[in-house]
Amino acid sequence: MSGGNPACVIPLDSWLEDDLMLSISKINGVAETAFFILKGDNILLRWFTPEIEMDLCGHATLATAYCLNSILNYPDKSIKFETKSGEITVYFKDDKYHMDFPTRIPLKSDLPKLISKSLNLKPLEVYKSRDYLLIYDSEEDIKKIKINTNYFNQINLDPGGVVVTAKGTNSDFVSRYFTPQSTILEDPATGSSHCSLIPFWSKRLNKNHLSSVQLSKRIGEFECINHSKRVTVIGSAVNYSKTTITI
Repeated sequence: MSGGNPACVIPLDSWLEDDLMLSISKINGVAETAFFILKGDNILLRWFTPEIEMDLCGHATLATAYCLNSILNYPDKSIKFETKSGEITVYFKDDKYHMDFPTRIPLKSDLPKLISKSLNLKPLEVYKSRDYLLIYDSEEDIKKIKINTNYFNQINLDPGGVVVTAKGTNSDFVSRYFTPQSTILEDPATGSSHCSLIPFWSKRLNKNHLSSVQLSKRIGEFECINHSKRVTVIGSAVNYSKTTITI
């Protein structure tokens, strides 16, 4: 699969030590590894990058829902996850996964000097939620963004990142996502950033149903719905490989 964002999914009977889950994530070498435990009707879910534990990850939630539905034959079409970001429900409908995420309203902000020095193009506007949201004039601007890692990797946004975004040419909006001090500088497809992108562009474009494209090399495509306090991110997944880890 050449598009989207790869994730590893690991079912557990009980939590491993945090350091061990982090070590496994480093060995996996993808943007996120999800670990989950079946607990009655609910499922405990945690996400790790090769460096840290995340508070929310969209594509690894999608991958976990796919694993439960398509590989482990989970009986329900609605899957409830208990996470650090509260309860997340994923619905399987029309061969796609509808992920119910919390809204993170971005607020007007100043641009930190290190982020400014990292960018070859300066944004028109700056907002902040978990991530910095940098607004540009056009999709072409987003494609031209380059990051100077000498400055960028001095930034500590744990667990956040920097989103650059603009109105899209063939979609409602486009974006790219960068994480300082990370093995993977540019994330291919970032569901969690849409917790801020969706309410921002919904208000600006005056519409609640939106299409989004993440302009990474792999390209990420999203269907998005804005609600009053939640957002829905819709996507699909495929199984690339299956293996067993011996500890």
